[in-house]
Amino acid sequence: MISLNIATILNIVYWLNILFSIYIMIKVVMNNRNPVKTIAWLLVLLFLPILGLIFYFFFGRDTRRLRYIGKRSLSQIQQRSNLAYPTDAEQTIPCEYVRMKEYFENVAEARLMGYSGIEIITNGEEFFDKLLREIESARNHIHILFYIFEDDNIGTRLRDALVAKAREGVEVRLIYDGVGCWKVPTQFFDEISNAGGFVAPFLKVHFPLLTNKINYRNHRKIVVVDGEVGFIGGFNVADRYISGGVWEHWRDTMLLIRGGAVYGLQIAFLVDWFFADRSLVSGERYFPAVEHKGEALVQTVTSNPVGEWRTILNGMLLSLTTAKSYIYMQTPYFMPSEAVVTAMQRAALSGVDVRLMIPEKSDSLISDYASKSYYGELLEAGIKIYLYKKGFLHSKSLVSDDMLSVVGSANIDFRSFDYNFEVNSYIYDATVARTLKQIFLDDIKDSKLLVPREYHSRSLSHRLLESGARLFSPLL
Repeated sequence: MISLNIATILNIVYWLNILFSIYIMIKVVMNNRNPVKTIAWLLVLLFLPILGLIFYFFFGRDTRRLRYIGKRSLSQIQQRSNLAYPTDAEQTIPCEYVRMKEYFENVAEARLMGYSGIEIITNGEEFFDKLLREIESARNHIHILFYIFEDDNIGTRLRDALVAKAREGVEVRLIYDGVGCWKVPTQFFDEISNAGGFVAPFLKVHFPLLTNKINYRNHRKIVVVDGEVGFIGGFNVADRYISGGVWEHWRDTMLLIRGGAVYGLQIAFLVDWFFADRSLVSGERYFPAVEHKGEALVQTVTSNPVGEWRTILNGMLLSLTTAKSYIYMQTPYFMPSEAVVTAMQRAALSGVDVRLMIPEKSDSLISDYASKSYYGELLEAGIKIYLYKKGFLHSKSLVSDDMLSVVGSANIDFRSFDYNFEVNSYIYDATVARTLKQIFLDDIKDSKLLVPREYHSRSLSHRLLESGARLFSPLL
């Protein structure tokens, strides 16, 4: 009797799972998402009946209309904060970039700011030395946001520096991502709060209520000191960004910005602060008078899963279609949309020198396999692919035609384009572009050029793994 009851229960569970899976698959189809993502989720639900439902529950549901990332709230905070946003003098940029500039202004409210000095940092030790030095000199406020902020040596040093400034009376605000800092105990950040600072997790995760908050990550890296100095780029706060961890060498890109462009970083932080803390922070003290620090013209562009337009994705497409001579790109993960692949091919076939640099091995094996599945399409169009061998290339950068430079937090993948909160700086300046170009050329010395014959000679098992991983690339 007992065995019969167990069999009956299992049978009921089996059929309930099938019925619920069919219901979820219908919902996935009726969401009218990108067909590639829809097919990926259908495959997960079909071939992983129970596990697929769990994955969908945590990662797949589209809750963009929920109040914690409401579009209306975003619009309100941007409008109210912009009242304190100083008006920069009218700036002119090369005519080929006017369309890009106006797109960012119209869609992302990203104003073109001038009088900016830009320093490019590619070494973790140098970055943290400069960051700690700027924090030490802070007089008014420190705003800091990182996706990862670990409880290790460098994390503790930075935390203690923030504690010291908070005790001095400097306003300290820290945002950390709820997923990126999942393993960090809250007591670690409480030290800042106890000293008089303010700390807010971005979409905090509580395990039984995890739901799909885990899917929306604040991947931005922003620091603003006194409204005069800012940092943006790819570095997070952890020892491996200095030591390299298992890779022994960590190659990343960060910008130190002075002057008008810091306003863009400030507004991005304050919008995120409203999301995380539900308090509006604005005023002239956060936007001090502009001083002439350089000649670079900069737009700080943010993207998020709320907006109707994929700003970072379209920025990539505009960069590719605008390039006339060359465009060099670096990214740790390469799982592009079809539109990006087509734009890269079109640029290369029209005579533009298109080069892509990615790490030979990243920190995600499935992402590596998925990335390799795209190489053939690029090689056929004449695109040069460089595999960085010295360590882990974590840089997210682009440089084109000795004029346009892009540095920020966004990778060339579905997650950065669709799910993450990201931020990139678009810089229109010949000096910065030539410097970033030379950095790319120097990195080539530590890279291997992928030869088409070598790529096409890989084993059948590798090709099967690559194709299988590619099916799930929209979900990675």
